[in-house]
Amino acid sequence: LTAYFCFLMTALGVTAGAHRLWSHRSYKAKLPLRIFLAAANSMAFQNDIYEWSRDHRMHHKYSETDADPHNARRGFFFSHIGWLFMRKHRDIIEKGRKLDFTDLLDDPVVRFQRKYYKSSVVLMCFVIPTFVPWYLWGESLWNAYFLASILRYTISLNVTWLVNSAAHMYGNRPYDKYINPRQNTLVTLGAIGEGFHNYHHTFPFDYSASELGLKFNPTTWFIDFMFWLGLVTDRKQAPKEMIQARRERTGDGS
Repeated sequence: LTAYFCFLMTALGVTAGAHRLWSHRSYKAKLPLRIFLAAANSMAFQNDIYEWSRDHRMHHKYSETDADPHNARRGFFFSHIGWLFMRKHRDIIEKGRKLDFTDLLDDPVVRFQRKYYKSSVVLMCFVIPTFVPWYLWGESLWNAYFLASILRYTISLNVTWLVNSAAHMYGNRPYDKYINPRQNTLVTLGAIGEGFHNYHHTFPFDYSASELGLKFNPTTWFIDFMFWLGLVTDRKQAPKEMIQARRERTGDGS
């Protein structure tokens, strides 16, 4: 249960935090929520918020080209994990210099996390998930470390990477058949709502990353709950008329 709780926190640090909040600015979050999401993002250990968001914006602007950090046209392995073992393509560096990412560093939470990223990763990703089960209810350090920390971290990494690989190769394209990203149910289940990828690349500004009310999307449920608590404002959403018009114009009919 502890490992699964840490997995959910890890996932939210990426999906609700680095992805929907900081990369796409699809909603606004007040300071307490931004602090929580930054801490959860450090538990995810997938580069700091600034780097994650910078690469993701490049991924959307130059999707499936050499300027896309995890270009799916280079194959499943490259888009899943191979891109992390190679130097960035020169197009990523050259075109990335032309984009403005100053809005990210205007957020003091992003600056703080970036400054103390290594320390926060050690604490959030490894120490706390290991220490809590050991101290509070006597779990062995071996089990606590390898389950709540290492196994949870490994699974969360691969679930995130599947959005870059599987969700760009397998599934239907009801909103835009001319782009690679697909609707992938299995990725949606693992990545708590991030597998509706054809929708997301068609309407990247939508805070839900899917059509509301129709799909399994725990990240949207979390954001909506934070809205109810008064910690979220200005949720951006694609109008139903816009969605339907786009389906009819460029969808694959599914």
